[in-house]
Amino acid sequence: MQFVNLAAGEKLNPLVPHTAELVVGAIAFTLLFLTLRKFVVPMFEKAFEARTHAIQGGIERAEKAQAEAQRALAQYTEQLSKAQSEAQTLREEARVQGAAIIEDLRAKAQEEAARITATAHASIEAERQQAVTALRNEVGALAVELASKIVGEALDDQARQSRIVDRFLEDLEKSK
Repeated sequence: MQFVNLAAGEKLNPLVPHTAELVVGAIAFTLLFLTLRKFVVPMFEKAFEARTHAIQGGIERAEKAQAEAQRALAQYTEQLSKAQSEAQTLREEARVQGAAIIEDLRAKAQEEAARITATAHASIEAERQQAVTALRNEVGALAVELASKIVGEALDDQARQSRIVDRFLEDLEKSK
């Protein structure tokens, strides 16, 4: 099928456009291009620039937040190590204090035991002295009574009784 230009008697090729169409198309394309370039492209550029700034700002904020998190982690780690060393120091001090308290209690217990022992010895010695004194008095009374029965006379004189009792006790001690 062939298209024929009836006015010119030429054949028309459907693949080749007419010159008027090319001129009108070029003018329309130029107007559309200029309109898009003047109005639409700047809006897209603004949107792209705003988005770029937002993304870069977000990246910067994320980097800052990450750096802050790293600083906080380093600070936390440092505080944790300080706390652990302080806890170790406190445990060591508590152990030393506990040992000192135990040693102090031992020393006090030994002092108390020594005091109780000394008091008991003193008490025993005092009781022994009382017993010796009471025994002397009884022996003296018995000696005076016995001597007065042997001699046949009363020994009422205190000095004489004392001499006789002392001599009797010395004889008893020698016989042991």
